[in-house]
Amino acid sequence: MTHCILIGAPVDEGQQRPGCLMGPAAYRVAGLGRTLAGLDHGVEDRGDVTLGEVGMQACTNPLVHHLPEVIGWTRALAHVAEAACADGMPIFMGGDHALSLGSVAGVARHAARLQRPLFVLWLDAHSDIHSLDTTRSGNLHGTPLGYLAGRPGFDPFPPFPAPVPERNICLFGIRSIDPDEHAALAQTDIVVNDMRVLDEYGFAVPMRAFLERVAAENGLLHVSLDVDFLDPSVAPAVGTTVPGGATFREAHLVCELIHESGLMTSLDLVELNPFLDDRGRTTRMMVDLVGSLMGRKVFDRPTRSS
Repeated sequence: MTHCILIGAPVDEGQQRPGCLMGPAAYRVAGLGRTLAGLDHGVEDRGDVTLGEVGMQACTNPLVHHLPEVIGWTRALAHVAEAACADGMPIFMGGDHALSLGSVAGVARHAARLQRPLFVLWLDAHSDIHSLDTTRSGNLHGTPLGYLAGRPGFDPFPPFPAPVPERNICLFGIRSIDPDEHAALAQTDIVVNDMRVLDEYGFAVPMRAFLERVAAENGLLHVSLDVDFLDPSVAPAVGTTVPGGATFREAHLVCELIHESGLMTSLDLVELNPFLDDRGRTTRMMVDLVGSLMGRKVFDRPTRSS
């Protein structure tokens, strides 16, 4: 049994389509806590993180927006994440992907204190490896992977406490990369399993290969699950829909493989925008996936009336 700590991260400033701040409430209404308790896990809901005092930080890229607010969220979430890791498995209910700037920072501090390597599995349509200098949209939800890898271009953010080695990062399911991100990835040792790789080899083979490395090095595994990892046909409630994502079956397979490895120690649920959902369809799908991450098999999934 795992002690699951639910943490609301109502971050909406990392992009420009309002609604992600409603994500934590949507997960609670959809029964995320009940799902975990039904799998015999302990559940503790620590409520929503609040944004404290916001500074006056600025950067040289005029396209970047809400920089002080995102820095504020990063500091607040890093503090909460580090504390939660000592007590159980934190599950960050987002919120856009900018929340991972803080959640992974806190997890990295915890891993460094334990003197264990941190691995990061990025289930996403995008690589999110921009910096403040390279982003052309100004949306900071496209920067957390660059931050946690310790790449330059993040002043005035607090220095990342223990950068994750590039070879310990796995991008899985990506299919939308702009030229700057492509160039950045070409210079790194980040493991890139884009949809071309997954079409050729299937989802299980590259996933098992990465998980075996985590196990061999006694690593902690942080999983960051973006709604747009999924195909929009099964998960429409996201502001960055990209066709060709994981199907219902493929996504559950990935989650079951992660569970069977016994390696996941923290989890982000990001980019859910309930305002764009179809009667809670995407929220329920994400809750079902968390169920698979925590031990439920697809054939155990209860049938619902239409």
